[in-house]
Amino acid sequence: MKVLIVDDEMLARRRLTRLLSAMSNVTLVGECVSGAAALERIRTEPRPDVVLLDINMPGLTGVEAMQLWPDDGPTIIFTTAHTEHALAAFDGGAVDYLLKPVEARRLKTALDRVRLAPPPSVPQPDSRLPLATRSGVLLLNPAEIRAVLIEGESVILATDRGRFFTDLRLSELEERLPSQHFLRVHRQALVNMRRVLRMETLATGGYLAHTDAGEAVPVSRKVARELRRQWGL
Repeated sequence: MKVLIVDDEMLARRRLTRLLSAMSNVTLVGECVSGAAALERIRTEPRPDVVLLDINMPGLTGVEAMQLWPDDGPTIIFTTAHTEHALAAFDGGAVDYLLKPVEARRLKTALDRVRLAPPPSVPQPDSRLPLATRSGVLLLNPAEIRAVLIEGESVILATDRGRFFTDLRLSELEERLPSQHFLRVHRQALVNMRRVLRMETLATGGYLAHTDAGEAVPVSRKVARELRRQWGL
């Protein structure tokens, strides 16, 4: 995987370079210090597969550069110290949004997400669901949702944009989310099986489903039995 770093801060570029150098199957193909330079660079060879793109830069910001991105341009992962641009980033097609200082685990997860994504010829869900949260209405692609959890008296959406409280019941969300990907694994949990990396066996006969962002979601013994039957285990 060929990666281009775009950031006007030298220390940020050095940190990303160090993190990338410790990863296998990753090649750093260059660095840029502005959005305009990035647009010029992605037209040359070797063309990057992924661009780690800062937001606050002189001249074109990262979000502005994304708006000029060619349709066949490299995948964008934003790296920024600011949270307020996340909605614009995901609406523009970015696959992840990493907050500085970028952690090695989060960077690896983001790159793995790019690596494991289906090829462009495979149709991707493009319809977003309007979901009411306590901070407003979120327009979410179901693929952004890792899990829905009941914690105390609250229902929480664990998404790529963060955790959000909703007044919707778990059963309502189960009906609205695509059943081929989302599984009611527990009376207090609904999980996107496409975001599950491994199942940890519990002494009770159930599982803990570990998502690609680190959540550990309980899976009841009954559901675990059904999964083992489906998997032939």
